[in-house]
Amino acid sequence: MHPQQSSAQPPDLKKLGSEKKLMAGILGIVLGSFGVHKFVLGYTQEGLIMLGVWAATFVIAIITCGLGTVLMFIPWVVGLVEGIMYLTKSDEEFAQTYLVNKKPWF
Repeated sequence: MHPQQSSAQPPDLKKLGSEKKLMAGILGIVLGSFGVHKFVLGYTQEGLIMLGVWAATFVIAIITCGLGTVLMFIPWVVGLVEGIMYLTKSDEEFAQTYLVNKKPWF
């Protein structure tokens, strides 16, 4: 008989990272201000925070007749930076940082 393999095998980080990295990176760049990339990675609370910040800046822009529009760039820049960070990491590093260690911000 063969010895039984442990059920607690380490995950294949390259496969784990490659499955989500590209999608999260592109969504971070394109729709990052809405927090879509956070939802893809399973960070629901952080995604709702980004969506809330975008909605708040949108309301401020309307109330100030467009003067507050510059505030709408804050969540967009966060999404852009995170998307670029995701895409520049190796699959293993991405998986270890964002999927295993659950680092939600930058």
